[in-house]
Amino acid sequence: MLRRTKFARLAAAGLTAAVMFGAAALPANAAQCGNSAAGFDQWKQQMAREAASAGISQRTIQSALMPTRYSNKVISLDRNQHSMNISLEAFMQRRAPASFVSKGKRIIQQNAGLLNSIENRYGVPKEILVAIWGMETGFGSNSGNMPVFTSLATLSYDCRRSAFFTEELLAALAIVDRGDMSADQMRGAWAGEIGQTQFLAKNYLRFAVDGDGNGRRDLIRSKADVLASTANFLRQHGWRPGAGYQPGQPNFAVLREWNRAGVYQKALALFASKLAG
Repeated sequence: MLRRTKFARLAAAGLTAAVMFGAAALPANAAQCGNSAAGFDQWKQQMAREAASAGISQRTIQSALMPTRYSNKVISLDRNQHSMNISLEAFMQRRAPASFVSKGKRIIQQNAGLLNSIENRYGVPKEILVAIWGMETGFGSNSGNMPVFTSLATLSYDCRRSAFFTEELLAALAIVDRGDMSADQMRGAWAGEIGQTQFLAKNYLRFAVDGDGNGRRDLIRSKADVLASTANFLRQHGWRPGAGYQPGQPNFAVLREWNRAGVYQKALALFASKLAG
């Protein structure tokens, strides 16, 4: 499917075939899911073999996967998710209040050089990046502090969405394997979202870039990596430099690739327009 040269680059980055091509590429003898803690340790041994087959090193398997424990807290949070079926006004009050508009404008002024360079490279306006940053984690102040591998291992073992989270777990292991972060540094939201703009592990693996030039892609601690990676995600999903992002304009559809909730997309466009105003 891929030319050899391109595959070599992806393989060198730790992007295994199972992670790249989805559940269909996972081994036929995939680890057996379960609905209680009883089978978790057995599943972990099976998952270790599956990860090794996907190209993950034993070093990463031992440091990241094997110490995980089944988390009843993660299961409870998964079973009690709330929909985004609220009004735009209520959503704005919750995720983009007036205080965020004021803070976002200051952030744009204080980081003008960085944001201008990212906008010049990817064509994504600075107000969109700062709006996402604010709506996702309050500009990095609330990125989550749960161990990513415990969350992803629990959800991968759980039968409800096992295939989806097995891909996410393999991607998270590949992030450690390629040297971006250690297993202990991988902390985030309860469902395994990572960093200051809450990348899923597969998206981290595919779209994270080294914005500060230190040779690693760190979406937890590096502001430059966070903002450049967010811009890269949008550009790779069809962002058109210079086109508008309000409802009915070309880039509004790209916002759906970031978040599928209609109220989120409208709030993001509105928040960004306030930051630019």
